[in-house]
Amino acid sequence: MTDRQYTPSAGSVTRRRFLARSIAAMSTLTIVSPHVLGGPGRVPPSETFGAALIGCGGRGPGTFSDLKRKHGLDVVKLAVCDVDSRRLRNAQIQAGKEGFADCAAYTDYRRVIERSDIDIVAIATPPHWHALISIAAMEAGKDVLCEKPMTRFIAEGRAVARAAERYGRIYQIGTYGRFGKSGDERARKTRKLLTSGLVERTDAVHIIRGGFKAREWSGHVNAKPQPVPDWLDWDLYQGPSPMRPFHPHRHGGTHRGYWDYEGGGLCDMGQHYLDPVAYEFGLDETAPVEIEAHAPPAHPQVCGVWGWVELRYANGFTLVLDSGEWGEPYDRRAARGIDESALDDEEGRRKLAALPDPEPLVGFGDAVRTRREAGGNARVSHRAVTIIHLANIAIRTGRKIRFDPIAERIVGDDAAQRLVDQPMRALWHL
Repeated sequence: MTDRQYTPSAGSVTRRRFLARSIAAMSTLTIVSPHVLGGPGRVPPSETFGAALIGCGGRGPGTFSDLKRKHGLDVVKLAVCDVDSRRLRNAQIQAGKEGFADCAAYTDYRRVIERSDIDIVAIATPPHWHALISIAAMEAGKDVLCEKPMTRFIAEGRAVARAAERYGRIYQIGTYGRFGKSGDERARKTRKLLTSGLVERTDAVHIIRGGFKAREWSGHVNAKPQPVPDWLDWDLYQGPSPMRPFHPHRHGGTHRGYWDYEGGGLCDMGQHYLDPVAYEFGLDETAPVEIEAHAPPAHPQVCGVWGWVELRYANGFTLVLDSGEWGEPYDRRAARGIDESALDDEEGRRKLAALPDPEPLVGFGDAVRTRREAGGNARVSHRAVTIIHLANIAIRTGRKIRFDPIAERIVGDDAAQRLVDQPMRALWHL
């Protein structure tokens, strides 16, 4: 866990203290319930859960409500956490109205995840906090429901996916578009064709036009610094991002207009659109290899408008994001589906019929109860959000970039690669 208070000075841990802590830790492990420890194939003995909401503004209340309403989890204990004391107080009052009389409130997420009675963490902070909180929560034995976008940059997503696998935790990103596609016959057929190898190369083009809120979530270039309000822990709000002077536009929903915290409207809306595309076209284990953007010069700190981004995959599939908010519309290629003519003969139809159907996707609630992998798990969510981050890197650099989806590195462009794995402010690290 990244916590400056947890870093002892040299020689501060004596042998006696070390033994005492070790005995206490062993004692704790003997009383933690199996649904906290989890594990493959382990069904929880209790259907009640302790949950924490970290990030109580904007989408936060809805994220927590989803635990009960959408996922059917019986939450009997609740903790709330936010660096904004106004939102924190409102969340605690609302929790009391909903029957959580003993709801504890925190400003530091680390105090929440160290509680042994919290089984599930719902994260609705700005995205620059998503990765660190998700990893720390899973390391502490919690399952995670995280809002979109999954991460702020690409390397964070891979770190989250590794943590979910290492600690055997359930992780679900808060977008459910692929669940709709999983029940669509056409989408399921396309997925079968492209993941089975029957269609190895394709000239299919999928275009998404509009709805990215590029202008709405543009930042302020010349915002004058203002005093930090007494209700906000500005240092902890910024966390792993660079320390900047306070301005109200950098806090709240308008944080989306700054690269330090998110990535404009593309990051806000992109995972909604691209998660179902990744499912349908079998892109969960790969990423685009060539990305080109049509956009005005980007500001180094502030997100702005852009025109379109073309992303090509190694198998020839082309994905186009067209904002419709700057420049001429995308007209390089027309949208077209998968060419199935090679499967028109009897042998092709036989091969297609022999393909197994994609397995049903498991929702977050069922995944928590049964310990099966959630449908929007960390592995596939990372690949979906990688599309968004690559598009933004092409917008920010103003040039075509090439990406190695195996090494997850940009090829031959050190400046662009620095946006793949960005440094964090001192004391915070993946």
